[in-house]
Amino acid sequence: MCGIVGYIGYREAYPIIIKGLHRLEYRGYDSAGIALYDKGLKVYKKAGKVSDLENFVKDINLTGSVGMGHTRWATHGAPSDRNSHPHSSGDRKLSIIHNGIIENYGVIKEALLAKGHVFKSDTDTEVLIHLVEDIQTETGLDLLEAVRITLNKVIGAYAIVIMSAAEPDVLIAARKGSPMVIGVGKGEYFVASDATPIIEYTKNVIYLNDNEIAYIHRDKLLIKNIDNTVQTPYVHELDMKLEALEKGGYDHFMLKEIYEQPRSIRDCLRGRIYPAQGKVQLGGIKDYIEKLKNVDRIIIVACGTSWHAGLVGEYLIEEYARVPVEVEYASEFRYRNPIITPKDLVIAISQSGETADTMAALEIAKERGATIFGICNVVGASIPRITDAGVYTHAGPEIGVASTKAFTAQVTVLTLIAFYIAQQRGTITQSKLVEYLTELDEIPALVERTLLCNDHVEKIAAQFKDSNNCLFLGRGSSFPVALEGALKLKEISYVHAEGYPAAEMKHGPIALIDDALPVIFIATKNSSYEKVVSNIQEVKARGGHVIAIVTEGDVEVRNMAEYVIEIPQTDDAFVPLLATIPLQLLAYHIAVMRGCNVDQPRNLAKSVTVE
Repeated sequence: MCGIVGYIGYREAYPIIIKGLHRLEYRGYDSAGIALYDKGLKVYKKAGKVSDLENFVKDINLTGSVGMGHTRWATHGAPSDRNSHPHSSGDRKLSIIHNGIIENYGVIKEALLAKGHVFKSDTDTEVLIHLVEDIQTETGLDLLEAVRITLNKVIGAYAIVIMSAAEPDVLIAARKGSPMVIGVGKGEYFVASDATPIIEYTKNVIYLNDNEIAYIHRDKLLIKNIDNTVQTPYVHELDMKLEALEKGGYDHFMLKEIYEQPRSIRDCLRGRIYPAQGKVQLGGIKDYIEKLKNVDRIIIVACGTSWHAGLVGEYLIEEYARVPVEVEYASEFRYRNPIITPKDLVIAISQSGETADTMAALEIAKERGATIFGICNVVGASIPRITDAGVYTHAGPEIGVASTKAFTAQVTVLTLIAFYIAQQRGTITQSKLVEYLTELDEIPALVERTLLCNDHVEKIAAQFKDSNNCLFLGRGSSFPVALEGALKLKEISYVHAEGYPAAEMKHGPIALIDDALPVIFIATKNSSYEKVVSNIQEVKARGGHVIAIVTEGDVEVRNMAEYVIEIPQTDDAFVPLLATIPLQLLAYHIAVMRGCNVDQPRNLAKSVTVE
């Protein structure tokens, strides 16, 4: 959940580290800190944003070509200067930054307290570095071996970087359950939670695997596992452009990423659909055609926005491929005793590919013999590496904490998977597939048209920016869109919002409706249109304010709703890809008008890599 960046080489480390922390701030932003080596180990840290850290150190000499930095999302210990990373050993000769949770830190801390160790923070991380110090003191081991022994004693998840005043030309990095990437340059190495701080300097990276430790010397790189076996790393070449990490003239990353959706959906479709031939081609799962032809059940596991995308996928796969689908919160699935058989296909959805609960759910499915697929945006992430097969979304880096283009890219991939399975199982005719794929090929252009509603949505947002509650309603595959619209609003504007199936309104939520409540309907022309119209009438009769997402040219709902937002006509299968756009814009504008930090909403981080 935190952001890690480290450097060792021939350049000044501080400018690289501070720029890297800015790029990683979407991973955590309640405090930040750096450690540099220059004739001694120097640590500076501050609660608040990375900019607060910059101001704190602006008059300090920050020379040194070895260093590391951290931006925090609090787990153990409230956000404060003393709980900020890096943390130091008792003798101040060791320093650590850490993403993750050490579950048995309490037991270790008690043992260290009995030995006379004194702790200055409330964190599990400080316990970890004191344990390394204790092992070195008792054994005289070098840093690499002391860290290896330490990691064999801890339970939990971690991505760590450690510096030592006694070995100033070395960084030690290790991971288990939290991401870590090493950038390989000419005469220099970089360490980070993801590739965003590295791309400016090198495209060659190594993704550390679980239980691996990297000994990064100025002149060499050595990777071992915690059992002391030397590993042979594979160097990947990054496919990422630096400009993708900049705002590009937009006020916020979120707005930029909303407007990138025509391109991201087009990139997701490229090379995968052949409308004239009525053919879907998914190279990432082509070796599992027989499995798809005979699969008994599909289980989708995901969290947050990805779970909403999974719900859309459930409608599509059941409708067109005729396979039963269950959509599970990964965080609940992992703690049940789920019934999984080798006949099942489990699909994990995660933008980052590092979501801790989703990875744990996959491990359960794998142990029980299911085939596991991944839908992920980040090449080289953990989920693509542990799954049997999968499909990348190709949405490009998403910096805004609230997912926008990741959601539509995930829905696009699930749409492709639904048609791909239908194609293999023969549950759809060739002529119908030609028809659907032709329309799907037009979706990026229709999203561009939908984005033209921005100014209109901004005016609607101005009317409801002071509302304290909001209700989102939809039927069929528009129900997950309602859930996603509500999530976006609550995430970034802190307005209490709920999404419901429109038919469930009378089973409880109708009690909330009064003249202060905005109710957003997804009311496009489809088989349940008349039912949604009736629901709108029920809200109107009770004084609620109706905002409706409607199909272009709709007259009936326009005459009932206070505000309508039109989207282009498209098949029911593709409505989620269009209807979600104005809801993203509505949440964005309300948040801006309320003075909220759109890209870095309070208490949230982009990638949930701890439980």
